[in-house]
Amino acid sequence: MTSTPHHPDLRSQLETLATEAFRPELAEIDRMPTLDIARAMNGEDATVPAAVAERLPEIAAAIDAVAARMARGGRLVYAGAGTAGRLGVLDASECPPTFNTAPGQVVGLIAGGPDAMVTSVEGAEDSAELARADLDALGLTADDAVVGVSASGRTPYAVGAVEHARALGALTVGLACNRGSALASAAEHGIEVVTGPELITGSTRLKAGTAQKLVLNMLSTITMIRLGKTYGNLMVDVRASNEKLRARSRRIVALATGAADDEIERALTATDGEVKHAILTLLADVDGPTAARLLEDSGGHLRAALAAARG
Repeated sequence: MTSTPHHPDLRSQLETLATEAFRPELAEIDRMPTLDIARAMNGEDATVPAAVAERLPEIAAAIDAVAARMARGGRLVYAGAGTAGRLGVLDASECPPTFNTAPGQVVGLIAGGPDAMVTSVEGAEDSAELARADLDALGLTADDAVVGVSASGRTPYAVGAVEHARALGALTVGLACNRGSALASAAEHGIEVVTGPELITGSTRLKAGTAQKLVLNMLSTITMIRLGKTYGNLMVDVRASNEKLRARSRRIVALATGAADDEIERALTATDGEVKHAILTLLADVDGPTAARLLEDSGGHLRAALAAARG
């Protein structure tokens, strides 16, 4: 593996980034009372949603494009280094239990691989070649969507992932926290959420990380809404893999149908615990196999399956 060589003026590059800017008024922060530091940090965090709000049109356009790819069988792939990479892995790992996505349907790639989730893998973020290798290992196609994530917007791993994915015809999204970023310009859909200087100079796990988390929440959640993974605001595709989720499944069926507890238990038993199927059996008065067929014919959209059942 070869790494992208350090740019001779990387230090001067960093000095131009808002996320790396020094806050002289906070130079004595280590001498402040703890409560005052907490207040300062909370005040900084409160500015993040407004920064995200400025980019909502770009975020919505990216979501619609991602949903279109996934509707035809494509995957959603996040690629980043350090905090950005970890946030992508986190978002991807939460899609199967929340939305019952298939294994590998939402993927988080982090520079340096799984070890980088808990330790720093030296040089990994500087390698565009590593990003290309990681995407090639997935067998990326034009149906897939790749979201590069980088606070600075210049991380070679994230930029390299987006450039390689775009060359293969995949949809590309670049999420950065600085204006005029290489990452956003490399992507078909550039999203620059400008969060400004951090409380601790250059610590982009703070405001920038919070902004990335908010945007990734939107990307995955609203994409899943568009794909029919919810019914209203109910998680009808939740996978009941533990007792809490089994209880939640029963509650979701109750909220969607208003059925009595014994009816809900029968419906869930008849549909092997599948919430969406159970709701359809109750609301359309069909049996389990019919519910399964109706949902398959409607691409998993419960509202469409209900409409078909009711003629």
